[in-house]
Amino acid sequence: MATTQTELYDATVRHAIDLVRYSNGSVRRIIALLNRVDADLGVQLARAMERLPASAFTVARLEDLLKDIRKLNAEAYSQVRSTLESELRDLAAYEVGYQGQLFDSLGIEFTARGVTGGQVYAAAMAQPFQGQLLREWIAGLEAGRARRIRDAVRIAYVEGQTLQQVVQRLRGTRARGYTDGLLEIDRRHAEAVVRTAISHMAGFARDRWYEANDDIIGALAWVSTLDSRTSQACRLRDGLRYTASHQPIGHRVPWGAGPGKIHWCCRSSSVPILKGMEDEPLFGSRAAKDYKDSARGKGKQVQATTTYADWLRGQPAAIQDDILGPTRGALYRRGGLKLESFYNDRGVYLTLSQLRAKDAAAFARAGVE
Repeated sequence: MATTQTELYDATVRHAIDLVRYSNGSVRRIIALLNRVDADLGVQLARAMERLPASAFTVARLEDLLKDIRKLNAEAYSQVRSTLESELRDLAAYEVGYQGQLFDSLGIEFTARGVTGGQVYAAAMAQPFQGQLLREWIAGLEAGRARRIRDAVRIAYVEGQTLQQVVQRLRGTRARGYTDGLLEIDRRHAEAVVRTAISHMAGFARDRWYEANDDIIGALAWVSTLDSRTSQACRLRDGLRYTASHQPIGHRVPWGAGPGKIHWCCRSSSVPILKGMEDEPLFGSRAAKDYKDSARGKGKQVQATTTYADWLRGQPAAIQDDILGPTRGALYRRGGLKLESFYNDRGVYLTLSQLRAKDAAAFARAGVE
């Protein structure tokens, strides 16, 4: 049983890494689509501005002349939505199938209950992530991009800018890979939506499969990423265990939206723990960034029992300060506070004022105000 659990852990962690790689590919495809539209933007702007000399500029006339650009923008985001929805539909089917194949390959007997990719896709798409449905996020991206274009053109007329100047303001410069333009904001927003939608769908599929097979799954272990970019929420939850229905085991920190869904671009995942193994330590290996030898951090493998708190303890003071902030870093090293001390028992990250009220002696020991 222990060997099977180790294989299950290792396979699940590897799969989470593969999911990040898949997400990277999806982001590239969506950004490439938006970049192709950006290339047409200059042509559309030239047509609009040629028909509206500065002497005849009014907001109403500008809105009318920008309708072709708005149409181009709407078509772009319609394609973004259809492309992403197609990928998510395929992902839901793959993730459900993967779980069954994984358990089967390890010789774990289970009853294949009615969990299908179509059901998972429909249910996940009907559930908001980060407060909105996917279609609402896409609509917001479209509206934000259209607004940025409109406002840039308005400013161009008011300030007497040339067509070249307004296009450069929007698209950026070739020398900087077009990352210094206003539309880079929309690319970053699109990337965040794509990554979060993918982790939302994958997490939803994983959770539904675990819930349907709770006769063999005794618990779930939260697995966060061991590097300096991990969020406050995921630092604390790394290694914590929950029931298949997401109730805390041995602690009070809530599951929240769950790994992969608890915040934007969440990289955390969950590992199923077989019944009979709930109280046993996890065996296997996981990736971590080691910052002792390199400012950028070098990847290495650590034991599955290594939590984020364990990993943080072994990092240089500069990295600890980068993650926690200088005051909390001092409290951590000289004040005697542990990582979990920066949270209340419900997983809420405490302010410095709340920490001081909770443990003034730690501030005195650390020599910080």
